[in-house]
Amino acid sequence: MTSLTRTNTKKRALGQRSLLGNILIYGLLLLIAFIMLIPFAWMLSASLKLDKDVFRFPIEWIPNDPQWHNYELIWTRIPFLTFFANSMKLTVIITFLQLATSSFAAYAFAKLEFWGRDFLFLAYLGSIAIPWQVYMIPQFIMMRELDLVDNHLSLILLQAFTAFGVFLMRQFFISIPNEILDAARIDGMSEYGIYFRIMLPLSKPALATLTIFSSVFVWNDFMGPLIYFYSESNKTIQLGLRMFIQQYSTDYHLIMAASLVSLIPVMVLFLAFQRFFVEGIGTTGIKG
Repeated sequence: MTSLTRTNTKKRALGQRSLLGNILIYGLLLLIAFIMLIPFAWMLSASLKLDKDVFRFPIEWIPNDPQWHNYELIWTRIPFLTFFANSMKLTVIITFLQLATSSFAAYAFAKLEFWGRDFLFLAYLGSIAIPWQVYMIPQFIMMRELDLVDNHLSLILLQAFTAFGVFLMRQFFISIPNEILDAARIDGMSEYGIYFRIMLPLSKPALATLTIFSSVFVWNDFMGPLIYFYSESNKTIQLGLRMFIQQYSTDYHLIMAASLVSLIPVMVLFLAFQRFFVEGIGTTGIKG
């Protein structure tokens, strides 16, 4: 009985220690989450103030007189709807192209045998290490020679391929057993059929992860549109935010309101793909 009592006492002590550890971990995570949300709370607060009150100290987190009309002004002060539509157009098209090209190339690098496959993959992957500033000017000259400056097609062509996307999809494809593909080949299925009917349905987590990464990058891209677009009809939402900065003043309250509106599509996308995103992050690094 004494031995049994000691065992139960040890288990109880371990359980209490484990519970205390979990409480500390979750408490720390909540604290970090709270700290990360402070800038967004300030942005929301600033978007409901007059410009002269944005930087007033101490901070008035809940304005006494919320300026809801700030969210109306952003649509009339600048052609914000046009910029929003342009960003949405570029994000959808480029993200779709990156999904198609990355998954197609990743299938070849992961499941097909051909001469120089590994060297070609490493060379393509090595392009990630090259700073964009190195080839920024040659790219612009090339687009200018093709008469694609101030045209959405220039950015679409330049961003249709992504080495990071190929790497991400390849890591996931490697984790799919080759026996499934061999069985499909024995049944007479072509490589295209295997890609469309087996690989893509099984790779939803990786596709969702790449969708989020690509969409957020294109949506938040500033330098690309700044270099290639100069007419108002082609500008994106990130360039639109810059138009609230005047020569002698800056409408910070309108910038905050427009920034919050620009966050909505990104938040909706992440919430829609959150389950697949977490699963994809956990599975794309299983095998290398």
